Amino acid sequence: MKKIAVFKLALAAVLITSVMGCKKIFDIKPEDQLDVSQAYQNVYDADAAVVGIYGKFMKLADRYIILNELRGDLLDVTNNADEYLRQVSTHTVAANNPYVSPRPFYELIINCNDALKHFTIMFKEKRMTEDEYYQRYSDIGALRSFIYLQLGIHYGEVPYVTSALENLDALRDISAFPRLSFNVLLDSLVNFTEALPFKNVYPAGTNLNITVDGYPTEKFFINKQCLLGDLYLWKNDYIKAAEYYRKVMELATQGAAGENYYSQYKLGWAGGFNHYVSYSRAGDASTLVYNDGWRIMFESAWASDGFRREWIWVLPFDNKFQPENNLIKLFSPIGGNYLVRPSQEVMEMWESEQQVPAQGTPGIPYDARGRLSWRQIGGQPVVMKFLYNYINYVTNLPANQLVKDGKWFLYRQTHLHARFAEAANRAGRHRLSWGLLNNGIAGAYPAPTSNVTDYHNTLWDATPFNFDARNSGGSGVPYYRADWYRNIGIRARANLVTLAIPAADSLNSIESALIRETALENAFEGTRWADLLRVAMRRNDPAFIADRVYNKLIKSGISSGAASSARAKLMAKDWYLPFKW
Repeated sequence: MKKIAVFKLALAAVLITSVMGCKKIFDIKPEDQLDVSQAYQNVYDADAAVVGIYGKFMKLADRYIILNELRGDLLDVTNNADEYLRQVSTHTVAANNPYVSPRPFYELIINCNDALKHFTIMFKEKRMTEDEYYQRYSDIGALRSFIYLQLGIHYGEVPYVTSALENLDALRDISAFPRLSFNVLLDSLVNFTEALPFKNVYPAGTNLNITVDGYPTEKFFINKQCLLGDLYLWKNDYIKAAEYYRKVMELATQGAAGENYYSQYKLGWAGGFNHYVSYSRAGDASTLVYNDGWRIMFESAWASDGFRREWIWVLPFDNKFQPENNLIKLFSPIGGNYLVRPSQEVMEMWESEQQVPAQGTPGIPYDARGRLSWRQIGGQPVVMKFLYNYINYVTNLPANQLVKDGKWFLYRQTHLHARFAEAANRAGRHRLSWGLLNNGIAGAYPAPTSNVTDYHNTLWDATPFNFDARNSGGSGVPYYRADWYRNIGIRARANLVTLAIPAADSLNSIESALIRETALENAFEGTRWADLLRVAMRRNDPAFIADRVYNKLIKSGISSGAASSARAKLMAKDWYLPFKW
């Protein structure tokens, strides 16, 4: 079919450079190069432009991880790292540091602007239907908002450019493109993204939601409702944030009740797969399950039920296509440069947790997600989440060093639940938030008898906080199997003990516990700096960032003076990178 052929060409990056390059490329007009007037003729050309932009976006994967994790407390540099990476880790970034240049972000933004302009022209000239236009315009518009959110998080004040520019260097003119403060930028992003005409995923069976070379493409594209939830969370509009997160959590709550209905994005147990931390013999640490359970979500095939129900946004690196997998270069000591490693701080965080008692034992005294997130290879600690499609977990070796397949993980259901719980907690729903963090909704509202009619739920509350998790068991009367009855909570899925409900200051205590749990669950996936910054700003508490970074640096072995200098800088709310071309 023509649409599949176009998609394959785009995945191979043939169209990344020919369709979505800067307009000066089109001006050359060589024999084999289409100019802009030829590139946007029909919906297949528009699809090639969309996939081409995502291909260019993938080139930012290593930068995304470096800025969001190395600036925080979970990732550290190795002996192989250059001075520029060390600057990022120690918050001593020089203006000429190539890792912090905003230029690659703006190159992609200008590509987005160019596509949005031409999509509008195509629609006006009836080269696309209204539905085709709304879907593609909204997708690229949302991706641009995501990129701008990243710029705001890391640079604080940035120019907000929505027009297609002939020359990127025009952004040097501050009078023409004034820099917006982060808060004002957030307002602009909320207004633009909220006004997008299409906020769902691409409909099944349409050009951009198909299966190509074994990849179901639905997960390739940004989830606009998660993005809006995040934008409202940054704006401290907790009800609106929770409303959008809840829509994604309920995405599968339609049609006949079944495995997907009860488990996709609900953090619920499911028949056939479970992303639990589990053991072949309960309580025996030596029998930790590696070939299934929690670890397997990072290795699973795209079409598997477990992968589909866990991941919301993820992009593939495939050795047959460009761009190359820059995350292997970043993380791997085999076939890569091994530039960053798990910090001593996060390794100790995992070691300080407690698993549930089993078989008469007091429980294994550490969080096994640490064992599954990193491992020793050649005597060196290696982040494994991005390497499980490259390095075999049994042999610690790749089957073929030249076949560098992998995935860039951007959003999954625990990320979603933690953000919803953060919003719910700030909206005064402390117990609900505590339940989502720990052992599920039903666990937060237990029933004293088998009659759960008035328990296991928050149906008295308003939308989006009204959950029904009633489960009466096999002999319960009346009989209940409510929509959320399988929800088990983040910590219960990790086999960890339930945290006590704080007796006082529950808002800040639960919020801090959520941010800590997100570190344990989603470490290295690109959420850490944003989580720390958002809470520090909200509480007006720079120590929320400064103390954690200080602890990482002290444990990394750098001088106490350098660690203290980084802490002092962060305590002064000097949180942003230099904005220099």
